[in-house]
Amino acid sequence: MTTTSRYSQTFTSYSGSDIVCTFGGHVIGELQAITYSVTREKGPVYVMGDPNPKSFSRGKRGIAGSLVFTVFDRDSLSSLKQQASVHRHGLNQTDALGSNTKLMNVHDQADALTNSNDLISSWQTKRKANYIDEIPPFDITINFLNEYGQASRMEIYGVEILNEGMGLSVDDLTSEKACTFIARNIVEMRPQDDWEVE
Repeated sequence: MTTTSRYSQTFTSYSGSDIVCTFGGHVIGELQAITYSVTREKGPVYVMGDPNPKSFSRGKRGIAGSLVFTVFDRDSLSSLKQQASVHRHGLNQTDALGSNTKLMNVHDQADALTNSNDLISSWQTKRKANYIDEIPPFDITINFLNEYGQASRMEIYGVEILNEGMGLSVDDLTSEKACTFIARNIVEMRPQDDWEVE
């Protein structure tokens, strides 16, 4: 007869060292901290003759948060910036087709736009993202795994970075970079078994 120790039947918990984050499928090892908040507009509804609210109306919901990275010898999201291609508008349509299009009628201009193979290439060109706020929306997956083999996961969808900031000082042993973001949806933290059921 085997008995299970009551000390092994405990709740699952994780520390910061048990977390691995992926941004758009790329593991970001420099991530030091991540926070998020969900806010929603709610307002009381009053009627004449009663100072107490009768109900509460529900409005828009916003999801926002912050990211803190430890900076080594390069930007923390340099890999995402290299893969992100941004359209840079160059010449306008008139310059691309030539100044003679001003004298064309509407049908001739439409034919010129359709038949011009170099229009798109001369009007807009792709370049690498210079700032992290130019990175297209991506998903953040936060994986939890401790030494007992217990695992959980949560996800933040449609993340767009708004602001970034960094400070350097002779008194700091390490350099950090902070960013703020907004998101479209959050799936709460759940054990890995619950994810596999779905």
